[in-house]
Amino acid sequence: MGHYAVIAPPLYSHFHALLALSQTLIARGHRITFFQQADAHSLLSDSRINFAPVGERSHPVGSLAVVLHHLASPLSLFRVIGDIAASTDMLCRELPERFRALQIDGVIADQMEAAGGLVAEAMQLPFVSVACALPVNREAGIPLPVMPFRFGQDEKALHRFQASQDIYDRIMQRHGEVIAHHARSFGLPERHGLHQCLSPLAQISQIVPAFDFPRQHLPASFHAVGLLRAPFAQAALSAPWPDLPHPVVYASFGTLQGQRFRLFLHLAQACRHQRLSLVIAHCGGLTPQQAVELQQAGAAWVTDFLDQRAALLHARLFITHAGLNSALEALECGTPMLAIPLAFDQPGVAARIEWHGVGRRASRFSRVQQLEQHLQHLLADEGDVLSLSAIQAQLQRAGGCERAADIVEQALGQQRVVLAEAT
Repeated sequence: MGHYAVIAPPLYSHFHALLALSQTLIARGHRITFFQQADAHSLLSDSRINFAPVGERSHPVGSLAVVLHHLASPLSLFRVIGDIAASTDMLCRELPERFRALQIDGVIADQMEAAGGLVAEAMQLPFVSVACALPVNREAGIPLPVMPFRFGQDEKALHRFQASQDIYDRIMQRHGEVIAHHARSFGLPERHGLHQCLSPLAQISQIVPAFDFPRQHLPASFHAVGLLRAPFAQAALSAPWPDLPHPVVYASFGTLQGQRFRLFLHLAQACRHQRLSLVIAHCGGLTPQQAVELQQAGAAWVTDFLDQRAALLHARLFITHAGLNSALEALECGTPMLAIPLAFDQPGVAARIEWHGVGRRASRFSRVQQLEQHLQHLLADEGDVLSLSAIQAQLQRAGGCERAADIVEQALGQQRVVLAEAT
């Protein structure tokens, strides 16, 4: 059995997906250790999973809160890029020694953290890449995950995709320089981006082809497995809210964006005008007074957390920030979405929601009347049922954590044997 390191950004959605995969591997007899700054330990909820803190000097206890504050702010783009670059730099400097000390056999590397692939390759450790968000694999004719563009193959669309990619690379130059520096210091071929730090052995993705744009050039080692999550009870789930008088619209913007009071307020007003019961889960982002104000404005029920799967099974519509995990959960439950992307790869997820006809996309700056129009269209449109069914079926067949664990074992186990024989 192997001892595998998990390297991922210190974000709940990424740790949550890789935690589920880790639990499956532990059940098969493997050891798992997550490596990140000390604050990230709180993101793990299973004591069977080891945690090795790194970066005690550059990323001391308490520093993650500042990073998360930057991520939640729309005006902190370059601070966020600086934080990403600093984290990759720290991990590249500290992981080699820690890997040797803990006798790591292989690496499970989140696509969004380049250090996992860089260090594994430098140490000749087998590794697999996991796309917890939209895959960063680049392909001509496919817009980058952070871009809001619809799929298109005409000359204008292709030019737009390439121009936006060039702009993105310039904006991300600071992070690219960190990747390039450590690639050189490790004696690896030149590289400057996340897409150049992926595993040649196996790449695992949560998104299934039926929900992606039509890709033509993914590597043979790319595997779409669907949601990485712990098995859920098959018993019927009751609605996680009290009896409400109108069709329920469930709204949540995830763990990082739950403080969007003004946006929630506009949604509450729009739902009140349309005689809809709005349920809000703000994930701790709002104050008790703000929750009261939202109910006074028209929200039917406001809470911090609830059982999201139960909510999606009982809601008529889902208003979401278009995080990939939330979108896939809604697709699996057959719930149409109003996507209001706020950051990261959410514009790309929202573009796919719209392109596949499983929901609509709105701006976070939408007025109440515009939000009402979106809600009216979604409630009246029955064409989303067939599109949702096709994606549902593929998600159900994708294999999830069990298939992902098979891929990890095959890639890391076989490669470890090859390396052992070579030495």
